[in-house]
Amino acid sequence: MKRYNIQFPPIDATHVDQDQAYFYLVENGHKDHVQFHDYARIYDMPGLYEQLYYERLKCNSPQKVTAALRHTIDVNKEHFSEMKVLDFGAGNGMMGEELKRIGVARLVGVDILPEAKTAAERDRPGVYDEFYVRDFLQLTPDEIAEFEAWNLNALTTVAALGFGDIPPMAFIQALNLIAQEGWVAFNIKETFLYNTDTTGFSRLIRELIFSEYLNLNHLERYRHRLSIEGSPLHYFSVVCWKKAHVPLEFLEQHGIC
Repeated sequence: MKRYNIQFPPIDATHVDQDQAYFYLVENGHKDHVQFHDYARIYDMPGLYEQLYYERLKCNSPQKVTAALRHTIDVNKEHFSEMKVLDFGAGNGMMGEELKRIGVARLVGVDILPEAKTAAERDRPGVYDEFYVRDFLQLTPDEIAEFEAWNLNALTTVAALGFGDIPPMAFIQALNLIAQEGWVAFNIKETFLYNTDTTGFSRLIRELIFSEYLNLNHLERYRHRLSIEGSPLHYFSVVCWKKAHVPLEFLEQHGIC
């Protein structure tokens, strides 16, 4: 796998929000400015995502969320081998790889970026039983029926919530594509659970995990990865039991767009 020359900007240039962070990719004497959230571009370069996030910045969220989900299922005396998982915002398949390793029954990936599907199939062939490129704000009845045919009973979303990457309505759509009773596991930046954060997605998660539709089973603060300054970025791993489908009116009731 190709190794890349990744350089971070000077310390005095790094005091920006997490979703505005960037790095330089140096090749043949040319220094190219790349945003951390320019996933399409990063996925196009084999191994760059892993080298940046997992080697350089020590991200461990796929392993952490998978371990939390497995522990919760074990405590509830259920079986991982019976899970049919929708990996939502699957990216290049790193969460899928963890789920496959512990033996889920079915694994369906979905991402809005075609570059994610290309990267997952290139770097992790055979991990997903199917990988869809879909905009969950624009699903047709036929596309919904195709997902429903998988009889999905679990939803995972790792390193994809917040920062405008997945709109609240899209997350609700994904949640409603799994069985009326099933498991939901995701991670989210710690500040998104604070009342001081009034963004739509933050309010959605706070309202959902304490609603009649989800039963909170696991909530754990952990170090998601390092910032480019070397400071820990803390997230929560969350595992819930879904008790019922979430009506679309839920968003309107809580003033979430």
